Amino acid sequence: MTGDTASESGGGQGLHGEPQRDGTRAFIGSFTSAGGRGITTAAVDPGTGALTVLGATDAVADPSYLALAPGGQLLYAVSETEEGAVAAFDTSDAVPRLLGEPVQVGGASPTHLALAGGHAVAANYGSGSVSVLPLHPGDGTPQTLSCVLEHRGSGPDKDRQETPHAHQVQPDPSGRWVVSVDLGSDSVRICTLIGTGALSVHEETALRPGSGPRHLAFHPRGSHAYVVNELAPTLTVCGWDAVTGALTPLDEVALLPDGVQGASYASEAVVAPDGRFLWVANRGHDSISVFALSPDGASAVLRTTVPCGGHWPRDLVLDPAGRRLYAANERSGDVSWLDVDPETGVPRLAGSVAAPAASCVVFG
Repeated sequence: MTGDTASESGGGQGLHGEPQRDGTRAFIGSFTSAGGRGITTAAVDPGTGALTVLGATDAVADPSYLALAPGGQLLYAVSETEEGAVAAFDTSDAVPRLLGEPVQVGGASPTHLALAGGHAVAANYGSGSVSVLPLHPGDGTPQTLSCVLEHRGSGPDKDRQETPHAHQVQPDPSGRWVVSVDLGSDSVRICTLIGTGALSVHEETALRPGSGPRHLAFHPRGSHAYVVNELAPTLTVCGWDAVTGALTPLDEVALLPDGVQGASYASEAVVAPDGRFLWVANRGHDSISVFALSPDGASAVLRTTVPCGGHWPRDLVLDPAGRRLYAANERSGDVSWLDVDPETGVPRLAGSVAAPAASCVVFG
């Protein structure tokens, strides 16, 4: 444990000696190799959305992405290291408690994970693969690897796309499919996952060469999806058919206004619960793009961009009430929160909390 990190057996005492608080909490992932605390727990003020740090654990190296099980009692984290692993934590106390040993994913540098059909599924950026780990039916801990799906392909960017780079994996809203987004191969794979933990490709959708797809978000109606392209930087609007498992690109729109200078790399997309707005975080430009979506979700129009409140927003998430956006600003080492205007969808910076090398925020 690091010097300013609470003991995991400390009876719920945190960084400031505070007891665990009732209500919504935020869990912040970070890169311990860059000075991060590991997984930080913060209380969420129900009125202002402000975060107050309760404690942290560095029991796992580089827990860059997190996922909560339904009910919020179990928290899963990737260990974004060369050997790659998935770990489970109990969230009963202020400081998450590691359950068992992390389980290796059989791939390098996992950047994302999701829960699907009783399994933890991880996207391995370094090795360009997706791993499946069954979850123990009793305590929910990850078990020995059941499948590694190797991606194939490359793109025109010789610095970033010489090999596949799986960057995100998630189930679709219907629960029928697992979707994997690959930056290196400029494609999205639609996969089936069976009960034994075997993952197979049903269909692969090609996107514009060199666009570098990073993450995907679904419209709440389940009829459309939006792919954030890191290398472009653009947003690809797609039709989604959950019956046939078909993803169809419809349009590609810029994330930033004309005339913006300097490199910018998109990271994450968030869709409003009512489907009216979509927000995208931009690293380098250090902004949040605000899109208005058509009623059916088939088109996206850029309305404006606003500052994200920090430097290099690696992750963007909406709070459970749908009223605020939270940005994990990796290089400035903080998490900022922004109040969203319910009429225009435009966020306004409201505050921030220190979170060294922050990479992810989840609520539970």
